[in-house]
Amino acid sequence: MTNKKTTRRASFKKMGMGIAALFGIGAVNAMDRDTQAKKEVVGDIVTDQDIPLFSGAVKHGNTLYIAGKGAHVEPYEIKAHTEIVLQELQKELERNGSSMEKVLKVNVYLADLQDYKGMNEVFRGRFGKNPPVRTTVATYGGVPGKSLVEMDCIAALD
Repeated sequence: MTNKKTTRRASFKKMGMGIAALFGIGAVNAMDRDTQAKKEVVGDIVTDQDIPLFSGAVKHGNTLYIAGKGAHVEPYEIKAHTEIVLQELQKELERNGSSMEKVLKVNVYLADLQDYKGMNEVFRGRFGKNPPVRTTVATYGGVPGKSLVEMDCIAALD
């Protein structure tokens, strides 16, 4: 009696594997390996002493990563700098097939936490009805360069 159960169980297992092979489950796995997303640098590569330091933007699959954008110009006023930074992010997003509405995450770096309210006044509503998640920090020692704010983001691509 035990042998019949074992034999029946083994037969069902073989039938299941045969059905899986028939429907091409193995072929699906092979196709996935051939179509895996690859990293593609789509922005300028910043170098230091002729050695690549970081990329301005990178695509990977259906995701776009944009490096920090700052506003290194006068006047040194948070609302003006925030506007410039958001415009630069928007240009980079659109150049690479995305948009402000497709941004998933934004990191905001402030040279001075006292600028939080002014930055928010300009930031508010810029990403559509469903804004991205956001992290805002005040940097110790300031933002590199002369910008009062720097932002980077991650966005979806369709």
